[in-house]
Amino acid sequence: MKLNIKKLNKTYGNGVKALNNLSLEIETGMFGLLGPNGAGKSSLMRTLATLQEADSGTAHLGEIDILKNPNELRKVLGYLPQEFGVYPKITAKQLLDHLAVLKGISSRKERKELVNYLLQKVNLYEKRNKAVKGFSGGMKQRVGIAQALIGNPKLIIVDEPTAGLDPGERNRFHNLLADVAENVIVILSTHIVEDVRELCQNMAIMNHGQLVCQGKPQDVTEALKHQVWQKMIQRNELESYTNNYKVISTKMVGGKPLIHVLSDKNPGEGFQKVRPTLEDVFFSKINQVQQPN
Repeated sequence: MKLNIKKLNKTYGNGVKALNNLSLEIETGMFGLLGPNGAGKSSLMRTLATLQEADSGTAHLGEIDILKNPNELRKVLGYLPQEFGVYPKITAKQLLDHLAVLKGISSRKERKELVNYLLQKVNLYEKRNKAVKGFSGGMKQRVGIAQALIGNPKLIIVDEPTAGLDPGERNRFHNLLADVAENVIVILSTHIVEDVRELCQNMAIMNHGQLVCQGKPQDVTEALKHQVWQKMIQRNELESYTNNYKVISTKMVGGKPLIHVLSDKNPGEGFQKVRPTLEDVFFSKINQVQQPN
């Protein structure tokens, strides 16, 4: 099954063009959608999740016309929003049972078996009778994935799922997502480059509502081979280098800026050629597109 998006457009009432003629094809597996805050990722996710309407364009999941038949899409959709709210006094078991009822699973026996299976899958069965409000961020996200799996979805959308998680929780969540993505389309919307590099077979980068890059992480990284150079400079030199070179990223190392510059040839004295990373691709691409008027 494929997800086909063609020429989607969305402009909000305040004039912000969140989606700008966006087209994308996504197959089974984990697909990473990268972009800075305000790039339009959440607008695309909300449109695909039928939480808002597009101004124009089409989106199909297999034979389902998402924009014209949102109820059909909801039957096969799993959605974990950026902020997964929980009822204050409900247990993990009660929460999943309640959501299964809302998904149309009327048999109590079937719900019980499903809830127990999902809690075991996300490694929370031993915590099933604990109030979700007391869970850590990572545990809440695992409950979020469990509820997204109710009803055997064909499309799962997760929006910024690892923001705020500690390294251990992030790794556990990564393993869970990778397991889930073997048989369905999972769209991972994030601004965390490492999540995409570690998890996704295919990816795209958005900025100002447009696609600025698409492909396999290793392929888009290889496309910058022999073009990325780095140099350690003094802090008072940063403005000068930014004005005179195509600086794509800057990070502090030992209190000094380490700059990465994009160039087809050696930019000058002190520069060293480095193997490009997905982070280099990300910064080089988002700086190419100017915000539309």
